[in-house]
Amino acid sequence: MGSSLKSARFLIESRLRDAARGDAQACFDLGMVYSSGSDGVDMDLVEAHKWFNIAALSGDEHAMECRAEIAEDMSAREIIAAQKAARDWLALTQRRAA
Repeated sequence: MGSSLKSARFLIESRLRDAARGDAQACFDLGMVYSSGSDGVDMDLVEAHKWFNIAALSGDEHAMECRAEIAEDMSAREIIAAQKAARDWLALTQRRAA
């Protein structure tokens, strides 16, 4: 495994930890990574929509715009899957915080 792949994996893991603590910027960053397929991550619009959606819940207008942009390239089924994934993530992280 190349060092750039290791650092990309570390970046994603650290962003996930921050996102689990409710860091909206970390959620936005994850949305950007998945929507562009950067940092050694495959492009995944469902995953990107999920993260933009979670960031948007904190009032992040840029996340709302990004979510709307990628939704144009997604099927209704993909959007539903992304919304469910966002709800599942929020339920899981809120249970941990309780």
